[in-house]
Amino acid sequence: MTEPTLLSSIEIETQPNPDAAVIWMHGLGDSGHGWASEVGSLELPSMARIRFLFPHAPIMPITVNQGYRMSAWYDVAGSDLSARADLSGIRASQASIEALLRREYNRGIAPSRTVLAGFSQGGAVALYTGLRHSERLAGIVALSTYLIGAETLREEASEANRQTPIFMAHGTVDPVVFPQWGEMSRDALRERRYNIEWHTYPMPHSATEQELRDVGAFLARVLPAL
Repeated sequence: MTEPTLLSSIEIETQPNPDAAVIWMHGLGDSGHGWASEVGSLELPSMARIRFLFPHAPIMPITVNQGYRMSAWYDVAGSDLSARADLSGIRASQASIEALLRREYNRGIAPSRTVLAGFSQGGAVALYTGLRHSERLAGIVALSTYLIGAETLREEASEANRQTPIFMAHGTVDPVVFPQWGEMSRDALRERRYNIEWHTYPMPHSATEQELRDVGAFLARVLPAL
């Protein structure tokens, strides 16, 4: 299998010589810049030595947007949950994130010191990739998103990540990724005995300062300073 070209990413290191990594995927139509500016809002401990990677998704036509080309992790065929994900596209994104994980390992950061995170489409990729990754991850952060591939998870899930902490959060008035989609995804994972930490916030399809602080607290717990 041909190794995918490494995605262009914004890198931010909270301290020199990082001993942990967070790979954070943006939502549809955004770029890594959209979340890179929020690292300070996480209010991480001053001793945390984390390398944040904010990769830029490739540009592709989006069916639900009349074929308009924009940054995306996969195509979206329709507005209902069952039609939101192009599986071949999400598997291509999975391969791209796996390549970033391998690069971080080669730079000295093990999967057990790595968190996959994402918002909306990016959160779906974080869940899809993290639940199937062959080595134990430190955690998964899935914001305002939904579970893709639940029907194949039983066969494809990695035993290494059965107990990996998963932070899921959703806005109670989200008009894009409806709150019930997030709740259904949470319930599907809990039924499979995944370790879900669930949060809701009075917001639309966005993030709040409190949510970011809560994510920061989660990262501090699963990536404690060495």
